[in-house]
Amino acid sequence: MSVIYDRVALIGLGLIASSMFWAMKRKGLAGEVTGYARSDATRETARRIGLCDHVYDSAAEAVAGADLVVLCVPVGVMGQVAADIAPHLKPGATVTDVGSVKRDVIDSVGPHLPENVHFIPGHPLAGTEHSGPESGFAELFDQRWCLLVPVEGSDRAAVDRLRQLWEGIGSNVQEMEADHHDLVLAVTSHAPHLIAYTMVGVADDLSRVTDREVITYSAAGFRDFTRIAASDPTMWRDVFLSNKDATLEILGRFTEELFALQRAIRTGDGDHLHDYFTRTRAIRRGIIEAGQDTDAPDFGRKKSGP
Repeated sequence: MSVIYDRVALIGLGLIASSMFWAMKRKGLAGEVTGYARSDATRETARRIGLCDHVYDSAAEAVAGADLVVLCVPVGVMGQVAADIAPHLKPGATVTDVGSVKRDVIDSVGPHLPENVHFIPGHPLAGTEHSGPESGFAELFDQRWCLLVPVEGSDRAAVDRLRQLWEGIGSNVQEMEADHHDLVLAVTSHAPHLIAYTMVGVADDLSRVTDREVITYSAAGFRDFTRIAASDPTMWRDVFLSNKDATLEILGRFTEELFALQRAIRTGDGDHLHDYFTRTRAIRRGIIEAGQDTDAPDFGRKKSGP
């Protein structure tokens, strides 16, 4: 494929940014990729492993002259980062992000950006429980979805160009309205993560009085909860605080479903349990048929690296 952006700036150098870099280099989609991370240690690691063509010590330097700026920082600090880089953005540049909440990002980032740049929020639905610059790999986005959330007045050509980049990286791309995005992600990602954190927390309490048997004898179900609950704590703290209403709505519905299952178990209602589990099993089959996972014992997750 040919170059889509001559210069791309990655602000924040964790799993998503590093995977974007390796994926862009794999297909030659960017002429030059610059990077910045707040931590000195992260910047040094990035330089050591060859992540980005040039890693700068300030966000302002990294975005100078960039045709595309990708905010890969926790959603709770995106507004401040946008304010910091705004005076240094190239006229006509596109600013996007990879946060898993969209309404809050639009409200916090949009007001800081000058009118002569294009703001197109985005969210790649891909990740692992690992974080940091060394966790990225080029195949992370292959056949995964990336949701673009154009704001009012978004330039169509700029949106299509960003879509072309994500498709070149390997993603399927769909456009979605911000509030609908946040509700969908509350169902598919945010509430499940909170439930996983809760289950692992309960098990940790139990392990303290059972000589850590919960850890020693973990079955596959609990191991999956621990994998999810190992995700970056700063990122997920910000996600829940930024998508409060949608997450609370889905957790309310989850609580109602849980009470119904408790009642079925208490009363011995096997028909209710069997029907419920049959319906949820069909959802799992649908995910596999959609190509978003496999039925392999390792859940389709293979160790990869740049």
